[in-house]
Amino acid sequence: MEALSILSKTLISAIITSGGNSTRFGSNKLLEKLNEYTVIENTILKFIDLVDEIVIPAQKEVRDFVEKSSVCNNKIKFAPPGLTRQQSVYSGLKNVEKKGVVLIHDGARPFVEKQVILDSIKKAVEKKAAVAGYMSVDTVKEVQDGKVVKTLDRNRIFIAQTPQAFEYDLILKIHEKFKNINSFTDDASMAEAYGIEVYCVYSNKNNKKITTKEDLA
Repeated sequence: MEALSILSKTLISAIITSGGNSTRFGSNKLLEKLNEYTVIENTILKFIDLVDEIVIPAQKEVRDFVEKSSVCNNKIKFAPPGLTRQQSVYSGLKNVEKKGVVLIHDGARPFVEKQVILDSIKKAVEKKAAVAGYMSVDTVKEVQDGKVVKTLDRNRIFIAQTPQAFEYDLILKIHEKFKNINSFTDDASMAEAYGIEVYCVYSNKNNKKITTKEDLA
């Protein structure tokens, strides 16, 4: 009930990144069938009832498909994709109209649970910056030049996923500051570099990103 109350009081946008070329997959993975719908349709359906707006930085092939899809409605708009994920997110941010909390999510991560989305919104409202993920259950090694340097404490290792949720004005400032630095692998690491505390939202391994055909299977 608390999460639903937040939804009613906060403008919420989602940027669903869809600008990649799916090089490792071999075809556009977002348009692969996953049960009744394609990957990108499944991802959109997880968010569409929980947000006021969805911005999709997308290649023309994906945009054309989504525009004709049964899941498309007036909440969805498109933005030009960038050459990198970071540039695509920045493009999405500049096209957001509902400027409250913004969720940034991988288009190829269709298994996210709606409760994780709600928890991410709530955490961003409370703390301004949040990242979904799970604590490592594996032993993690730090490696340099093919040699183990040390074993890390897995009790402190958090495997980051998406959505990552932020106060809109804050994440826009962060992207503007770092727009000429393309070494960041996610938005949470940009926030960390900016000096912002990022808080964890606990998800699970099921919220995986489809990278290869084996992942889809």
